[in-house]
Formats: sequence, structure tokens, C-alpha cells
Amino acid sequence: MKQIILVEDDPAITDTLRLFIQAMGFELTAYRDGNAILSGLKTLPDLFLLDKQLPGIDGLDICRFLKSKKETQNIPVVIMSASPSVIPLSKLAGADEVIIKPYELIEMRELLFKFIQ
Repeated sequence: MKQIILVEDDPAITDTLRLFIQAMGFELTAYRDGNAILSGLKTLPDLFLLDKQLPGIDGLDICRFLKSKKETQNIPVVIMSASPSVIPLSKLAGADEVIIKPYELIEMRELLFKFIQ
């Protein structure tokens, strides 16, 4: 089963994505901040979904961290943000894609299938 790691501090978004992603047949592990990722993951996912605006370290910094590590540099990272101005910043951080909130679930579905099948 394909594994997705979500870092999102909004419980409503996390709950919605959990139901949606599990219904697609993927496994989701969710964190409210980036500490678990920075301290090391026990298993590596097939995709990271990172909110840009998080408490403490933001999604762009987590993305830079992931892309700097040999074991995670080739795992796709998607940044989620309510601000379109994050697009160029995300690319500079090494993100593979950006999705702007609010998004339609069909957009999220297409994005997930773009990176994992």
C-alpha cells in the first residue's frame, strides 16, 4: 500500500484528507508539525504533503530538509498553501508541486495520481 505523510496543523483539513486519501486506497500518516520529520522517520513514504504555514518550522524549511537528505531527496514533496505567492518559493525549496487552498478534491486526486500509482 502506498504511503503518504501529511504535515498539516488544521484538524479539519487533516480529517478530510485522511478520509479522502484512505478511500483512494493509500495509507496516510499525519503530523501537526514538522518535528517528527526533522527527528527522523522510521519508514519512508511515497509522497510528502506539507502545509506551508505551520507552527515552528514551516513547510518550505521541511521541504529543504527533505531534499537535502540522501534518503528522502527523491521522494516527491507537495506544498499546500492559501497563497499563490508561495509557488516560486516552493520551487526554490525543491518542492515537486504546489496546490493552492482551497482546492477541489478532484485536484488533489489528480495530484496524488501524478506522483503515486
